[in-house]
Amino acid sequence: MTKLSVNINKLATLRNSRGGNNPDIIKAAIDAQNFGADGITVHPRPDERHIRYQDVRDLKKIITTEFNIEGNSIEQKFVDLVLEVKPQQVTLVPDALNQITSNHGWNTIEHKNYLKDIVAVFKNAGIRTSIFVDPDIEMVKGAKETGTDRIELYTEAYANRYKTNKEEAINPYKAAATVAKELNIGINAGHDLDLHNLNYLIKKISWIDEVSIGHALICDAIYLGFQNAIQLYKRQLN
Repeated sequence: MTKLSVNINKLATLRNSRGGNNPDIIKAAIDAQNFGADGITVHPRPDERHIRYQDVRDLKKIITTEFNIEGNSIEQKFVDLVLEVKPQQVTLVPDALNQITSNHGWNTIEHKNYLKDIVAVFKNAGIRTSIFVDPDIEMVKGAKETGTDRIELYTEAYANRYKTNKEEAINPYKAAATVAKELNIGINAGHDLDLHNLNYLIKKISWIDEVSIGHALICDAIYLGFQNAIQLYKRQLN
């Protein structure tokens, strides 16, 4: 079954808005695991506007499931943090400095040599690698050339088009995922997945290894409760 990794960035945003330690990010991660999450995802950015670098170090000590750290490896500070913490997985995302949220995948052809080198750095440290990509067959083929273990399909376009034509929405993702499967690349997915569109994605691409969900799940938790929201997302993956 596809695993659910809960991204806790938004909880850190709430904490940072008032200072102090409420909500407690460490407790939130422990609770998420106890409530059924298969992993915890964080995306520390250079300005530390949500997850802080020290949070990442502290979280490593209590993660009992799987720890996934997302970020732009162009930032040496990020590379150093990942090599220090040694999570189970690092997801390479081509964010620009001060970008509000991720909005595109890597051009794995144009940046093949760089990605090949940085993937090797992390894999040599025993860390599974995943590259954030758009649902483009050529980008998937390019990812294979980098030596990455997995790709993460950037699903914003799917989420947007799902509202009007879910079949058209899924087609490029299914095509990209099929090629990844043929190339023996693992598949993750994330961005704007929610309780409305998640199950259809998994039904059509049943071989997705993991989804990383934060914003929608935390928003749902405000109304439904944190434990209930996690369980509802887990059901969508069944």
